[in-house]
Amino acid sequence: MDKLPKIGIPILIVIIGLIILIVKSAVTIKSGEAGVLYKTFDAGVVIDEAPLGEGFHIIAPWNKVFIYEVRQQELFEQMKVLSSNGLEIQIDASAWYEPVYSELGRLHQNLGENYLDRVIKPSIRSAARSVVGRYTPEQLYSSKRDAIQDEIFTETKKILEKQYVQLNEVLVRDVTLPNTIKDAIERKLKQEQESLEYEFRLVTAAKEAEKVIIEAQGKADANRILSASLTDKILQDKGIEATIKLSESPNTKVIVIGSGQSGLPLILGNQ
Repeated sequence: MDKLPKIGIPILIVIIGLIILIVKSAVTIKSGEAGVLYKTFDAGVVIDEAPLGEGFHIIAPWNKVFIYEVRQQELFEQMKVLSSNGLEIQIDASAWYEPVYSELGRLHQNLGENYLDRVIKPSIRSAARSVVGRYTPEQLYSSKRDAIQDEIFTETKKILEKQYVQLNEVLVRDVTLPNTIKDAIERKLKQEQESLEYEFRLVTAAKEAEKVIIEAQGKADANRILSASLTDKILQDKGIEATIKLSESPNTKVIVIGSGQSGLPLILGNQ
Protein backbone atom coordinates (compact mmCIF):
# COMPACT_ATOMS: atom_id res chain seq x y z
CA MET A 1 0.00 0.00 0.00
CA ASP A 2 2.91 2.33 0.80
CA LYS A 3 4.35 1.81 -2.70
CA LEU A 4 1.23 2.88 -4.57
CA PRO A 5 1.60 6.61 -3.90
CA LYS A 6 5.28 6.48 -4.92
CA ILE A 7 4.36 4.86 -8.28
CA GLY A 8 1.38 7.17 -8.82
CA ILE A 9 3.36 10.40 -8.46
CA PRO A 10 5.67 9.78 -11.49
CA ILE A 11 2.68 8.73 -13.58
CA LEU A 12 0.86 11.87 -12.56
CA ILE A 13 3.90 13.96 -13.46
CA VAL A 14 4.10 12.27 -16.87
CA ILE A 15 0.41 12.84 -17.51
CA ILE A 16 0.71 16.51 -16.54
CA GLY A 17 3.78 16.83 -18.77
CA LEU A 18 1.89 15.28 -21.69
CA ILE A 19 -1.01 17.64 -21.16
CA ILE A 20 1.33 20.64 -21.14
CA LEU A 21 3.07 19.32 -24.24
CA ILE A 22 -0.23 18.86 -26.08
CA VAL A 23 -1.43 22.31 -25.09
CA LYS A 24 1.79 23.87 -26.37
CA SER A 25 1.71 21.77 -29.51
CA ALA A 26 -1.96 22.35 -30.32
CA VAL A 27 -2.94 25.04 -32.81
CA THR A 28 -6.51 25.96 -33.68
CA ILE A 29 -7.01 27.85 -36.95
CA LYS A 30 -10.30 29.71 -37.19
CA SER A 31 -12.63 30.17 -40.14
CA GLY A 32 -11.17 32.38 -42.86
CA GLU A 33 -7.60 31.81 -41.68
CA ALA A 34 -4.62 29.67 -42.66
CA GLY A 35 -1.34 28.88 -40.95
CA VAL A 36 2.27 28.99 -42.11
CA LEU A 37 4.45 26.40 -40.37
CA TYR A 38 7.96 27.35 -39.23
CA LYS A 39 10.26 24.42 -38.42
CA THR A 40 12.89 25.57 -35.96
CA PHE A 41 15.32 22.67 -36.49
CA ASP A 42 14.68 22.22 -40.20
CA ALA A 43 14.53 24.58 -43.18
CA GLY A 44 12.49 27.25 -41.42
CA VAL A 45 9.37 28.45 -43.23
CA VAL A 46 7.58 25.64 -45.06
CA ILE A 47 6.94 26.87 -48.60
CA ASP A 48 6.61 23.63 -50.55
CA GLU A 49 3.53 22.39 -48.73
CA ALA A 50 0.00 23.74 -48.50
CA PRO A 51 -0.72 26.05 -45.57
CA LEU A 52 -2.43 24.62 -42.50
CA GLY A 53 -6.16 24.88 -43.01
CA GLU A 54 -8.99 25.57 -40.60
CA GLY A 55 -9.33 23.35 -37.56
CA PHE A 56 -7.21 21.72 -34.85
CA HIS A 57 -3.55 20.83 -35.51
CA ILE A 58 -0.79 19.21 -33.44
CA ILE A 59 2.75 20.36 -34.16
CA ALA A 60 6.09 19.82 -32.52
CA PRO A 61 6.45 22.16 -29.53
CA TRP A 62 9.66 23.65 -30.90
CA ASN A 63 7.95 24.68 -34.16
CA LYS A 64 5.76 27.72 -34.71
CA VAL A 65 2.65 28.54 -36.72
CA PHE A 66 1.98 32.03 -38.10
CA ILE A 67 -1.69 32.62 -38.75
CA TYR A 68 -2.94 34.80 -41.63
CA GLU A 69 -6.42 35.93 -42.60
CA VAL A 70 -7.08 34.65 -46.10
CA ARG A 71 -10.51 36.20 -46.67
CA GLN A 72 -10.95 39.31 -48.80
CA GLN A 73 -10.02 42.40 -46.81
CA GLU A 74 -10.52 46.11 -47.41
CA LEU A 75 -7.96 48.89 -47.27
CA PHE A 76 -9.19 52.50 -47.13
CA GLU A 77 -6.71 55.15 -48.23
CA GLN A 78 -6.82 58.96 -48.36
CA MET A 79 -4.10 60.15 -50.71
CA LYS A 80 -2.97 63.62 -51.71
CA VAL A 81 -1.65 63.63 -55.25
CA LEU A 82 -0.93 66.20 -57.97
CA SER A 83 -2.94 66.74 -61.15
CA SER A 84 -1.33 67.34 -64.55
CA ASN A 85 -1.11 71.09 -63.87
CA GLY A 86 0.40 70.65 -60.39
CA LEU A 87 -2.69 71.20 -58.22
CA GLU A 88 -3.09 69.06 -55.09
CA ILE A 89 -6.00 66.63 -55.26
CA GLN A 90 -7.26 64.35 -52.48
CA ILE A 91 -8.35 60.87 -53.53
CA ASP A 92 -10.39 58.64 -51.18
CA ALA A 93 -10.09 55.06 -52.38
CA SER A 94 -10.76 51.53 -51.17
CA ALA A 95 -8.87 48.41 -52.23
CA TRP A 96 -10.13 44.85 -51.87
CA TYR A 97 -7.31 42.36 -51.51
CA GLU A 98 -6.37 38.94 -50.14
CA PRO A 99 -3.16 36.90 -49.89
CA VAL A 100 -2.63 34.20 -52.51
CA TYR A 101 -3.47 31.08 -50.51
CA SER A 102 -1.05 28.71 -52.22
CA GLU A 103 1.79 31.23 -51.83
CA LEU A 104 1.19 32.01 -48.16
CA GLY A 105 4.53 30.49 -47.12
CA ARG A 106 6.47 32.65 -49.58
CA LEU A 107 4.46 35.71 -48.55
CA HIS A 108 5.49 35.12 -44.93
CA GLN A 109 9.10 34.41 -45.85
CA ASN A 110 9.53 37.45 -48.12
CA LEU A 111 7.19 40.08 -46.70
CA GLY A 112 5.99 38.91 -43.31
CA GLU A 113 2.79 39.63 -41.46
CA ASN A 114 3.06 43.37 -42.17
CA TYR A 115 2.73 42.89 -45.94
CA LEU A 116 -0.13 45.43 -46.08
CA ASP A 117 2.16 48.33 -45.13
CA ARG A 118 5.17 46.93 -46.96
CA VAL A 119 3.73 46.44 -50.44
CA ILE A 120 -0.01 47.11 -50.81
CA LYS A 121 -0.21 50.68 -49.50
CA PRO A 122 2.94 51.87 -51.35
CA SER A 123 1.70 50.23 -54.57
CA ILE A 124 -1.71 51.96 -54.47
CA ARG A 125 -0.17 55.33 -53.65
CA SER A 126 2.36 55.01 -56.46
CA ALA A 127 -0.32 54.03 -58.97
CA ALA A 128 -2.62 56.87 -57.83
CA ARG A 129 0.15 59.47 -58.25
CA SER A 130 0.96 58.15 -61.70
CA VAL A 131 -2.65 58.03 -62.91
CA VAL A 132 -3.94 61.32 -61.46
CA GLY A 133 -0.89 63.13 -62.84
CA ARG A 134 -2.23 62.51 -66.37
CA TYR A 135 -5.48 64.46 -65.86
CA THR A 136 -6.55 68.03 -65.22
CA PRO A 137 -8.76 68.92 -62.22
CA GLU A 138 -11.69 69.51 -64.61
CA GLN A 139 -11.41 65.97 -65.96
CA LEU A 140 -11.08 64.46 -62.48
CA TYR A 141 -14.12 66.40 -61.23
CA SER A 142 -16.49 65.80 -64.10
CA SER A 143 -15.98 62.80 -66.35
CA LYS A 144 -12.86 60.79 -65.61
CA ARG A 145 -13.54 59.23 -62.19
CA ASP A 146 -14.34 55.79 -63.63
CA ALA A 147 -11.28 56.01 -65.88
CA ILE A 148 -8.85 56.80 -63.07
CA GLN A 149 -10.43 54.07 -60.94
CA ASP A 150 -9.79 51.46 -63.65
CA GLU A 151 -6.28 52.75 -64.32
CA ILE A 152 -5.28 52.76 -60.63
CA PHE A 153 -6.54 49.18 -60.35
CA THR A 154 -4.62 48.06 -63.43
CA GLU A 155 -1.35 49.68 -62.38
CA THR A 156 -1.58 48.50 -58.77
CA LYS A 157 -2.40 44.95 -59.85
CA LYS A 158 0.63 44.95 -62.12
CA ILE A 159 2.90 46.02 -59.24
CA LEU A 160 1.50 43.32 -56.93
CA GLU A 161 1.71 40.46 -59.44
CA LYS A 162 4.91 39.04 -57.91
CA GLN A 163 4.18 39.99 -54.31
CA TYR A 164 1.96 36.96 -53.45
CA VAL A 165 -1.06 39.26 -53.05
CA GLN A 166 -4.27 39.21 -55.10
CA LEU A 167 -5.91 42.59 -55.77
CA ASN A 168 -9.64 42.20 -56.49
CA GLU A 169 -10.88 45.77 -56.90
CA VAL A 170 -10.03 49.45 -56.43
CA LEU A 171 -12.92 51.85 -55.80
CA VAL A 172 -12.48 55.63 -55.94
CA ARG A 173 -14.88 56.91 -53.28
CA ASP A 174 -14.31 60.64 -53.67
CA VAL A 175 -12.18 63.22 -55.46
CA THR A 176 -11.71 66.43 -53.46
CA LEU A 177 -10.45 69.59 -55.17
CA PRO A 178 -9.42 72.89 -53.57
CA ASN A 179 -12.55 75.01 -53.04
CA THR A 180 -11.41 77.77 -55.40
CA ILE A 181 -10.82 75.27 -58.21
CA LYS A 182 -14.08 73.47 -57.52
CA ASP A 183 -16.08 76.74 -57.64
CA ALA A 184 -14.38 77.80 -60.87
CA ILE A 185 -15.13 74.44 -62.50
CA GLU A 186 -18.78 74.58 -61.42
CA ARG A 187 -19.16 78.10 -62.87
CA LYS A 188 -17.58 76.97 -66.11
CA LEU A 189 -19.85 73.92 -66.34
CA LYS A 190 -22.91 76.11 -65.65
CA GLN A 191 -21.90 78.54 -68.39
CA GLU A 192 -21.36 75.68 -70.83
CA GLN A 193 -24.80 74.28 -69.99
CA GLU A 194 -26.46 77.66 -70.51
CA SER A 195 -24.63 78.05 -73.82
CA LEU A 196 -25.84 74.63 -74.97
CA GLU A 197 -29.42 75.52 -74.01
CA TYR A 198 -29.21 78.81 -75.94
CA GLU A 199 -27.83 77.04 -79.01
CA PHE A 200 -30.65 74.51 -78.76
CA ARG A 201 -33.26 77.29 -78.67
CA LEU A 202 -31.67 78.94 -81.72
CA VAL A 203 -31.67 75.69 -83.66
CA THR A 204 -35.30 75.00 -82.67
CA ALA A 205 -36.39 78.51 -83.72
CA ALA A 206 -34.57 78.18 -87.05
CA LYS A 207 -36.29 74.86 -87.73
CA GLU A 208 -39.71 76.32 -86.89
CA ALA A 209 -39.09 79.28 -89.22
CA GLU A 210 -37.99 76.93 -91.98
CA LYS A 211 -41.15 74.86 -91.47
CA VAL A 212 -43.39 77.97 -91.78
CA ILE A 213 -41.58 79.05 -94.96
CA ILE A 214 -41.97 75.60 -96.51
CA GLU A 215 -45.69 75.49 -95.64
CA ALA A 216 -46.28 78.99 -97.05
CA GLN A 217 -44.40 78.14 -100.23
CA GLY A 218 -46.47 74.99 -100.60
CA LYS A 219 -49.73 76.90 -100.26
CA ALA A 220 -48.59 79.52 -102.77
CA ASP A 221 -47.61 76.82 -105.27
CA ALA A 222 -50.97 75.09 -104.80
CA ASN A 223 -52.92 78.31 -105.33
CA ARG A 224 -50.90 79.13 -108.44
CA ILE A 225 -51.54 75.69 -109.91
CA LEU A 226 -55.25 75.90 -109.04
CA SER A 227 -55.60 79.38 -110.59
CA ALA A 228 -53.90 78.26 -113.77
CA SER A 229 -56.24 75.30 -114.11
CA LEU A 230 -59.55 77.15 -113.55
CA THR A 231 -61.10 78.19 -116.94
CA ASP A 232 -64.52 79.76 -117.61
CA LYS A 233 -65.79 76.46 -118.99
CA ILE A 234 -64.80 74.61 -115.79
CA LEU A 235 -66.47 77.26 -113.61
CA GLN A 236 -69.69 77.04 -115.67
CA ASP A 237 -69.76 73.26 -115.36
CA LYS A 238 -69.25 73.47 -111.58
CA GLY A 239 -72.01 76.07 -111.38
CA ILE A 240 -74.44 73.84 -113.27
CA GLU A 241 -73.62 70.91 -110.96
CA ALA A 242 -74.29 73.08 -107.93
CA THR A 243 -77.58 74.32 -109.48
CA ILE A 244 -78.82 70.78 -110.02
CA LYS A 245 -78.07 69.86 -106.38
CA LEU A 246 -79.82 73.00 -105.11
CA SER A 247 -82.89 72.34 -107.26
CA GLU A 248 -83.28 68.98 -105.61
CA SER A 249 -83.33 70.58 -102.15
CA PRO A 250 -86.78 70.81 -100.41
CA ASN A 251 -86.14 74.46 -99.46
CA THR A 252 -88.24 77.05 -101.32
CA LYS A 253 -86.26 78.84 -103.98
CA VAL A 254 -86.38 80.33 -107.50
CA ILE A 255 -83.57 79.52 -109.89
CA VAL A 256 -83.11 81.81 -112.90
CA ILE A 257 -80.92 80.06 -115.48
CA GLY A 258 -78.24 82.20 -117.07
CA SER A 259 -78.86 85.35 -115.05
CA GLY A 260 -75.85 85.27 -112.83
CA GLN A 261 -72.30 86.58 -113.38
CA SER A 262 -70.54 84.79 -116.26
CA GLY A 263 -73.85 83.18 -117.22
CA LEU A 264 -74.16 81.17 -113.99
CA PRO A 265 -77.65 80.58 -112.49
CA LEU A 266 -79.08 83.20 -110.15
CA ILE A 267 -80.77 81.75 -107.05
CA LEU A 268 -83.67 83.61 -105.41
CA GLY A 269 -85.16 82.30 -102.18
CA ASN A 270 -87.60 83.20 -99.41
CA GLN A 271 -84.79 83.93 -96.91
